[in-house]
Amino acid sequence: MPVIRRGEPSDLEAIQRIQTVSPEAAQWDPPDYLNYDLFVAVCDGQIAGFLVMRLLGPPESAMECEVLNLAVAPEQRGHGVARNLLEAFLGGYSGVTYLEVRESNGRARNFYKSMGFQEVNRRENYYLSPMEAAIVMKFHSC
Repeated sequence: MPVIRRGEPSDLEAIQRIQTVSPEAAQWDPPDYLNYDLFVAVCDGQIAGFLVMRLLGPPESAMECEVLNLAVAPEQRGHGVARNLLEAFLGGYSGVTYLEVRESNGRARNFYKSMGFQEVNRRENYYLSPMEAAIVMKFHSC
């Protein structure tokens, strides 16, 4: 079971490696993640995955947030790392959570559905390289 903790500047090199081998994930400049809420999953002393989210509104009144990116190292996929990251975040948050996922990423769409997300919208030409629609998904926790 991974240890979930806040991400730190020293984690950015590992996050970059994971993002680079995850073309289905959003491709951000990793230092930008430090401007948001960054969480990492650590397995056997190594960063196995990361999740980046942001509140939509001031922290004291935010009832909505958005998952900006979630990626897991290929060798760690299928071992519950993404589930643990998402559960750690969702377990401490009450409100609505949104995310976008590539339309072609059926594995991720099914994973999010298994976590209680629902597909609520489609955004044409949202992703580049290759150009692709995004499926907007929503989760509501009490």
